[in-house]
Amino acid sequence: MSTVELSFSALPVHVRTARLIVTAVARRSGVAEPLLDEVRLAVGEACSRAVEAHRRHCPDEPVRLELSGADRRFEVTVSDTVPGDDTPGDLPTAVDADEFDYGLGEGTAELGLAVIAGLADDVEIAATPKGVQIRMSWPAEAEATI
Repeated sequence: MSTVELSFSALPVHVRTARLIVTAVARRSGVAEPLLDEVRLAVGEACSRAVEAHRRHCPDEPVRLELSGADRRFEVTVSDTVPGDDTPGDLPTAVDADEFDYGLGEGTAELGLAVIAGLADDVEIAATPKGVQIRMSWPAEAEATI
């Protein structure tokens, strides 16, 4: 599958559109119907988190998504441009869903990350000086038709 890139203004109203696009691409990529709700919810949570961070720190910068599928996996990466040092909850530099600490702490950022980790088959979170990336993936039953 080719990579699909999407960027949108940091407005909550655009999160729904991003979820719809990601769900359509996931379906075309061979993600099983029962997993599509998990894809939609995880992507919505990651996009909402990015929108909120942008609205506080850099409202004119777009939120970016990258969708790809290979080796019977569908992968979504949600990226913001808020430096990792300024993110709520001091995000770890990399997290695997199996190793994610479910202690929710004080803020909702940790809750959102716990929700994402529970919905996606594989999750990696990277906080860098250029921003935060949340990479999520799910199994695809067949090779992509896009």
